[in-house]
Amino acid sequence: MMSGYLSVLPMSDRSDRPKRGRPVAVGEALNGYLTRAGLAKRVAQAQVIPDWPGLVGPQIAAVATPESVTPDGVLFVRVTTSSWMNELQLMAPEIMARVNAGRGTGRISTIRWLLTR
Repeated sequence: MMSGYLSVLPMSDRSDRPKRGRPVAVGEALNGYLTRAGLAKRVAQAQVIPDWPGLVGPQIAAVATPESVTPDGVLFVRVTTSSWMNELQLMAPEIMARVNAGRGTGRISTIRWLLTR
């Protein structure tokens, strides 16, 4: 063998490769990776942001826009006016129920309303 060159084993001799099983859908593989990496909960929490209009309805979605979700489940939502912010604070229990309905992991613990300036 020449000095300075790597020895390459044939594909059949690579024992460090994972065993091949049944074909796996990309979504299933990605979900498995996110779960193993500890990111599945964060992705589930973040899914609230694109789902917001369907969860709260068009009237609320027109005046309240979700911005971010913290790792402990606090959802920050921008509101267009102080009167809407007061109304949404009163509706918070109902909105929380809608947002968390059907969510196993990635539940929202609190909504923080922020006035848009």
